Amino acid sequence: MAWNRDGEKGVYVLSRIARSRLLTAMSVLALSLVLAACGGSAGGGEGGGGGGQISGTINIEGSSTVQPITQAAAELFREENPEARIEVGGAGTSDGFEAFCQGDTQISDASRPIDVAEEVPVCEENGVEFIEIPVAYDGISIVVNKQNDWATDVTSEELKTMWEPAAEGKITSWSQVRSDWPDRELSLYGPGTESGTYEFFNEFIVGNEEEVNRSDYEASEDDNVLVQGVSGDENALGYFGYSYYVSNRDTLKLLSLDGVKPTEETIRSGEYLLSRPLFIYVSTDALKNNKAVKPFVDFYLSEQNLDRLVQAAKYVTLPSSLSQESRAQYEDRTTGTVFTEAGEPKGGDLETALKQSK
Repeated sequence: MAWNRDGEKGVYVLSRIARSRLLTAMSVLALSLVLAACGGSAGGGEGGGGGGQISGTINIEGSSTVQPITQAAAELFREENPEARIEVGGAGTSDGFEAFCQGDTQISDASRPIDVAEEVPVCEENGVEFIEIPVAYDGISIVVNKQNDWATDVTSEELKTMWEPAAEGKITSWSQVRSDWPDRELSLYGPGTESGTYEFFNEFIVGNEEEVNRSDYEASEDDNVLVQGVSGDENALGYFGYSYYVSNRDTLKLLSLDGVKPTEETIRSGEYLLSRPLFIYVSTDALKNNKAVKPFVDFYLSEQNLDRLVQAAKYVTLPSSLSQESRAQYEDRTTGTVFTEAGEPKGGDLETALKQSK
């Protein structure tokens, strides 16, 4: 697996980050209610009960896919530490790494690993040392409108036909993709170019060297906008993280991909083609010098909290052995990435890569 990408610079990136922070309140409230129903306050880690309250500011930016997990952790942490200010944005994985490697944020949410060739050198140039921590699994879900009565499954080859650059302006109806589908307009919805989901999808589905798809589609870095688009368009097909399907299953219809639907079991096992790990990246400098960061990350990754945060956000928990290795990565302060320049985990799988990194 390889996750290759590029970044945008300047004011445009900053404006997208600012916009992403305006779109979280309803999701935060819903997650807080779910977590409260599952057992109220979550002690665990420093600042999670007992001892003095934590104050300070933590800036977190990155993946809109990972954002619900981190936002839930932030809200629970602040219930016990109301003087802590934690800003969680969802402008996209690439934008998140850009801010993180410039030292503007303390934690970066990511739906793909950091780019060894392009992003790691920027971190190094700016003296940003980091710990890479897998926190959950996701399965990018292919969805259509609930009123769609013709599509129940799709193949990876058919998705490529829809999304490859050569389809732009040419593949415009459902019947062009599969002959027994109706001659109706094909409306496509997907993440923008700074999204790790965009990059992962294009690597595995489109498969061209540039890892880009057609540009004549409805794009947004905010998955909630994509959900609304597909829900309101009977001719729509879109893709985004599994959580956003599960949270909106009343208005969306999930398609099988190559005969497999994303479920907790197929995502965790990797049977589902578009399964992937989700990460947080933590600055070691922030752990030492920002008095709020260590207590918050301790709280986030504690055995008591992580799985229920992931479940409340409707993603897939890590297997216990991988979860232990991930937690050890943080506790041992093991720095750097366990992925190669080609985007493969060293040693062949993520758990092995984490073990070998020590």
